[in-house]
Amino acid sequence: MQPLAVTVGDPAGVGPEITAKALCDMSAAERAGIVVIGNLRTMERAMALAGGGLAFAAGLGPHPGGAVAALDIPIAGAVPDGEISATGGEAAFRAVEQAVKLATAKRISVIVTAPLNKAALHAAGHEYDGHTGLLAALTHSSPGYMLLASEKLSAIHVSTHVSLAEATRRPTKARVLGAIAAGDRHLRRLGLARPRIAVAGLNPHSGEGGIFGREEIDTIGPAIAEARAQGFAVTGPLPGDTVFHRALKGEFDLVVAQYHDQGHIPVKLVAFDTTVNVTLGLPIERTSVDHGTAFDIAWKGIADHTNMKAAIAYARRMAAEPAR
Repeated sequence: MQPLAVTVGDPAGVGPEITAKALCDMSAAERAGIVVIGNLRTMERAMALAGGGLAFAAGLGPHPGGAVAALDIPIAGAVPDGEISATGGEAAFRAVEQAVKLATAKRISVIVTAPLNKAALHAAGHEYDGHTGLLAALTHSSPGYMLLASEKLSAIHVSTHVSLAEATRRPTKARVLGAIAAGDRHLRRLGLARPRIAVAGLNPHSGEGGIFGREEIDTIGPAIAEARAQGFAVTGPLPGDTVFHRALKGEFDLVVAQYHDQGHIPVKLVAFDTTVNVTLGLPIERTSVDHGTAFDIAWKGIADHTNMKAAIAYARRMAAEPAR
């Protein structure tokens, strides 16, 4: 199996630290299946901060003596700790760019991303909405789907990093149907024979028969009908204020959320530390921590790496069950 690649994100944030701490918690065999992509000097500093004592070696590996495989991303200029900078944004961009090249060439399996900062990314001239848009651009693909996965509750999103006004225009029939299909395909890959999928409505009470909006009638409902005709076990549209409770109680395996906060708030509420961000629908595969760069605690030795460990563990599950 090809190694997992971990991009360390913005070097001014917590990405290097949580990566180093996660590596320290792995067995030697697990570390042998990892390649870290980021500035080597930054990672050595993060390892010292973590107190792990692990060494890094350039190249995909495996390396003798248990050194962690690393691909160096040179940094031109200073990156102030805990601050937005174009230099930090550029370093984060170049790490992801390198990972995508390796994944496209089938030299790595799944990409695991530590957080980048969107403002820093934009300052460096890369005006994407975050990792998802960046990955779509680098793979010359249509926008994928963001899945928030946890043992308790999971949601796939029709739209994510857009304004709420724009989000109301995103639930087209094709986009909703695509989210259902992507979610079903992913869950089948991980072992569910017939995933039970619920689709949330966009409007309060799913529009109340058109009183509060017609999206459920005009686009979301027809997408669900088409999905049923194609054999998917899908229910909805269901009111957003009840569907997640029903899923949490075990009635559904996945909820299709119509916009960012509709899906993020309930999933993070019940599984904040262990929720994994998974990108579906692209020619490469990627998991991520579901938190930001946390500049306020960066380089203080106090960043919690629980979420990074969950993202890596989920990536290993995906790598063990190749997409069909």
